[in-house]
Amino acid sequence: NVGLYGCSYGGFFTLMALFKHPGVFQAGAAQCSVTDWAHYNHGYTARILNGAPAEDTTAYKASSPIWHADGLKDRLLLQHGLVDGNVEYQDAVRLVQRLMELGKDFEFVTYPIEAHGWQTRWSKIDSQRRVTKLWEETIMRTEDRRGK
Repeated sequence: NVGLYGCSYGGFFTLMALFKHPGVFQAGAAQCSVTDWAHYNHGYTARILNGAPAEDTTAYKASSPIWHADGLKDRLLLQHGLVDGNVEYQDAVRLVQRLMELGKDFEFVTYPIEAHGWQTRWSKIDSQRRVTKLWEETIMRTEDRRGK
């Protein structure tokens, strides 16, 4: 049993793995994740994808999780800081809307005073509690959950 977990690019990787390879992983926790490269830092993204979104829509769609969300079959926990200045909160909200439109089951948690990653003790504790619960419900064997 395998679960994926990541923040920022790691969150992007988690989303792409779950969306493009359904059934391979039991669950994923994606934090502060880029969901659509067309809405991310254009200077950074244009160097990687060889141009702006309008110049190559195919490359941007092929490499953006939001366009593959229909593949979600496994458990997903999305976590995002409301004041994230790197990967903006609206990036996460756009993915949440897309997942709802597709009728997907997922969990979304907003950290109201957090930016890119968690700085406060209570956000770190809450995030880890939720990720641990996800692992307990999905990737840990029954005997592992009982402490045997």
